[in-house]
Amino acid sequence: MMEWVPTVFIAFKVSVLAIGMFYAIKWHYDKARKENGAQKQRALLRAGGVVVVVFVFLLAALLLLTFGLGSMLGIDLTFS
Repeated sequence: MMEWVPTVFIAFKVSVLAIGMFYAIKWHYDKARKENGAQKQRALLRAGGVVVVVFVFLLAALLLLTFGLGSMLGIDLTFS
C-alpha cells in the first residue's frame, strides 16, 4: 500500500531540483549577457556544450566498462 510514497517523493525532489537548476542557469546566463556581451556568452555556451559532451562520453564509457567487467566476471546483467 505504501509503495507509491517513495515514487512521489523522488519525483517531487527531482522536479524541484530541475526547476531550481533551470532558474540558476537562466540567472547566470542573463547576468553574463548584461556584463560580458554576446561574444563571451557564445564562448561560455560552447565551453558548456563541450563539458556536456565529455560528460556523456565518459558516462557511456563507464557503462560499457561496467558491463564488460561484469560479463568477464560471469555476472548476469540481463534486464529480463
